[in-house]
Amino acid sequence: MSKYKVETHSAEDTIELANRLATLISPGDVITLEGDLGAGKTTFTKGIATGLGITRTLSSPTFTIVKEYEGKVPLYHMDVYRLEGSDEDIGFDEYFHGNGVAVVEWAQFIEDYLPQNRLNIIIKYLNEDSRMIMFEPVGEHFEEVVKEILA
Repeated sequence: MSKYKVETHSAEDTIELANRLATLISPGDVITLEGDLGAGKTTFTKGIATGLGITRTLSSPTFTIVKEYEGKVPLYHMDVYRLEGSDEDIGFDEYFHGNGVAVVEWAQFIEDYLPQNRLNIIIKYLNEDSRMIMFEPVGEHFEEVVKEILA
């Protein structure tokens, strides 16, 4: 699995990077986001939402697990942190193989339900403003997407 790294130096940089990603993804694509609390997972997802033409304010779905947003393509924003140690399937297949894009925070807690082909993104907090964003594409489609983002 290839790894690609990008350093961002502001929330705006992170949003812009995610915005570029949004222009290259398609319905049925799954993106996982890993990173400590406060690393910028929701900020990154806001950039994807903007790129998909979503105008509604995006917030973390910590207590609802899934929030759906309508844009050019529906966005399914999931925070599955509360499913740690659970084998509850909340209909993941419908989200992962549906007509929208799924962004999953804390995806390691639902590893068994994730599709094989996906884009894993790890966000590391460097300092107040900077983040290291690592892309781990799984599958040819996501390899092409990441190369395009970084071109």
